[in-house]
Amino acid sequence: MAEEELRDIIQRCQILDEQEFKGEDFNLFQVAGQKCLEEGYIAEVLEVVQNEKNMVIVKSMGWNLVGPLIRCLLKYKQDDVEREHCLKILDKLTELCSAKELVLAFLEQIEQASKEQTSQTVLLLLKPLQKVLLKLHYKKAYSVGLSLSTILNQLSHLPVPYTKQQLQEDKHGLCQCCNALADFVKPFVDEVVQQIEASLGDDYKDLKEELLGFCLKSLKYPLLMAELDQLPEVILKHPLRQFAADILDILVDIKELFPKLFCWHGYKNENWENEDLLEMDKEQSADSLACLSYLVFVQDCFGMDCLPVVFKPSYILQCNMVHIRVLLKRKEEPVLSKGIALLENCLLRLEDKSLFLEHLEFKGFITTPQDLVKVITLCPFEPLRKKSLKILQLYIDKFDEEGKYTLFRCLLKTSNHSGVEGYIIQNIKNQIDLALRRLEDSKFFTGFALVSLLDTVLSLPDGAETDLLQNSDRIMASLNLLRYLIIKDKEDENRTCVWTELYKIERSFLKPLHVGLNMSRAHYEAEIKNKKQNKKESCTSKICSVTVPGEKMPTMTTEMELKVLHSALFTFDLIESVLARVEELIETKTQPAIGETTGIK
Repeated sequence: MAEEELRDIIQRCQILDEQEFKGEDFNLFQVAGQKCLEEGYIAEVLEVVQNEKNMVIVKSMGWNLVGPLIRCLLKYKQDDVEREHCLKILDKLTELCSAKELVLAFLEQIEQASKEQTSQTVLLLLKPLQKVLLKLHYKKAYSVGLSLSTILNQLSHLPVPYTKQQLQEDKHGLCQCCNALADFVKPFVDEVVQQIEASLGDDYKDLKEELLGFCLKSLKYPLLMAELDQLPEVILKHPLRQFAADILDILVDIKELFPKLFCWHGYKNENWENEDLLEMDKEQSADSLACLSYLVFVQDCFGMDCLPVVFKPSYILQCNMVHIRVLLKRKEEPVLSKGIALLENCLLRLEDKSLFLEHLEFKGFITTPQDLVKVITLCPFEPLRKKSLKILQLYIDKFDEEGKYTLFRCLLKTSNHSGVEGYIIQNIKNQIDLALRRLEDSKFFTGFALVSLLDTVLSLPDGAETDLLQNSDRIMASLNLLRYLIIKDKEDENRTCVWTELYKIERSFLKPLHVGLNMSRAHYEAEIKNKKQNKKESCTSKICSVTVPGEKMPTMTTEMELKVLHSALFTFDLIESVLARVEELIETKTQPAIGETTGIK
């Protein structure tokens, strides 16, 4: 029945000119053709479109068959005869039909594809779509851009394969689609390159902008979320690494790699009035440019050989700071790891002590270590936390004394984490030790400049009421620093000014610490007594609660609570033992000699 309907409409239209076709003819042709395809009369449809007598009909109406034809192609297996017939029909439609109508028909099929059939649909239509786009003259750049945008939007619903096994399986076909896309854009890139080289005016600029937009979108998805480190030799080519290389090749060819790579540099703090300045305009995504920088500098097989060797390491770090900041502010493991790797790569190019206070005038130089601290303290991925701590130390090492001094003050003020503060105080101790080993005084880690830093370190945030358990790492580091200063710095030399400031240290740090320890110990001992007596009234949950973002921790048993309480008492014992040693050293150092007290000469 469907076959007869199709032949009837074909016979009626064969005697008409193209301009004589009516809307009714289009509808009848579409319905009959669709029925034939759905009912399996595919060879008959192929015969119709290949018949020279039907060329005008197919040219005018054939694009209406794209939808049912694609559905048939997705239904049949690779080696089915019907599938081969469908492909021949598609080729004929691509050859004869209006390029404008076919572009819209192809893109409609891609947009309507289900998640399960997205990659199959894209792979089916890329070559035909490329053919019809190459035929276009009017609004060609717009159509290319629309096609690329539509395809990438559909692919963005697919998960990015991350592990070696996922890449090998390519379950959703994303890797295949990405590599097919690289082939798809090649003739358009070649066209732009030829026009640039021939200096044929500005006609190529629209197409160039569309290709640039495609590259930036591809950098954001899927490359930003992909693991791009080289895989073992089992996989000869890492598919997404290859796609990344193709994207960089396109940027190099259209002369946009360096303009995009170094578009954010030289901005000092006063040029950054608010966070909105981190957002690029519609053509420039912050995430995309950050990923681009990662590809070029970390995955150096993609473009480092193209970089001018005149770029100083400090300049490369400066240019990358905004990209590093963008990456470190994200929470996804693949993105965070890219930010950490990019920062490490830039820092390893620098010699120790080669950065100065002036560098901290640039926004990223002061905020990046703060972002690292957030990763160290909040990131749920332990390897990234450990790596970030190493990078923080590497970052500190690259500054001279004045830079370190300023950086320490900033991190002590902003970190809000006892463990990090203890780590910074240990760094301060190391710098003081280096200064005391030299004959000449340091401008920042000896003398009066050190006094204000010691005022910050040797103090309790809330005096005697400070939560000693919460701040135990910082307190222990501060006590160890003070013990070191008393032992190392002789009273008659007083190079660190610790002896002239001792009265202040005792008043603002040691005495309140004593009071706080007594209060805390009494409080926790009372809690232990209550628990042992199985009393219901307890504020233990306030004392030893553990906060995990987005998760409610299970209620602790009495035995677990007692263990936590005893652990707190042990921490207080440690603090008290170091405090006692410090006070003993002070007493020994400040006690008059026997001869002075007795008057014996």
